[in-house]
Amino acid sequence: MAASRDHLSTVRHVIVVLSGKGGVGKSTVASQIALGLMHAGKKVGLLDVDLCGPSIPKMFNVEEKDIHQCPEGWLPVYIDKEQRLGVMSIGFLLSNKDDAVVWRGPKKNAMIKQFLSDVVWSNIDYLVIDTPPGTTDEHLTVIENLKSYNPDGAILVTTPQAVAVGDVRRELTFCKKTHLPIIGIIENMSGFVCPCCGEVTNVFSKGGGESLAKQFSVPFLGCIPLDPHLTQSTEEGRDFFEAFKGSVAIKALQTLIQRLILVDENLP
Repeated sequence: MAASRDHLSTVRHVIVVLSGKGGVGKSTVASQIALGLMHAGKKVGLLDVDLCGPSIPKMFNVEEKDIHQCPEGWLPVYIDKEQRLGVMSIGFLLSNKDDAVVWRGPKKNAMIKQFLSDVVWSNIDYLVIDTPPGTTDEHLTVIENLKSYNPDGAILVTTPQAVAVGDVRRELTFCKKTHLPIIGIIENMSGFVCPCCGEVTNVFSKGGGESLAKQFSVPFLGCIPLDPHLTQSTEEGRDFFEAFKGSVAIKALQTLIQRLILVDENLP
């Protein structure tokens, strides 16, 4: 197999998606960031290192796909014929999609290292890495193996509630301790989009993510409302950007993607 330097050195931007706790929609946000970048004309890779909860294959309706090997390593599964978005997940390696990954830390870390070293991404613009919740061994393994490639940094996902925002504070501390730059904070589930009239209602509180970004002097990338159509798209493995072009959430995601591209263009 080729060394990771050969594969990752052709990736222009590396983004790590983090959340302080489960249930904030981190994988949904990671998948929509990847889709949004693809629709913005970028070539994208999405790496799912949430080994115990690999949801990315289902979100793209590619659960039945197989991983193929070439002399250079593993080829990602592409969701489109033009090969604009490739995904990699342990979900493709399980004999049954209901199998549980019951591994201790060293085996998990070895698997993540292999994902980072052996997947052939082929000159992509963005590699989005979807991580498990919290600050665990898996996160340290990802960051340590990316250090020599100067990753762009982390996007932190929160919901408006105080509990979730408090967990993101710890995630911010983790990023500082590991010297991982912070690209910005996204507030997910920020208001509920009525599927009938499109009106947005703040079911939860609002503004926690933005106030936290101001408190820590990091960019606030935007809010994504809780949209039943987005949930439907990820459940059915459909392209949300194509299926619901007029959605309020689509407009929010497109604004977020443009901000993200601008942030990356201004990075050294």
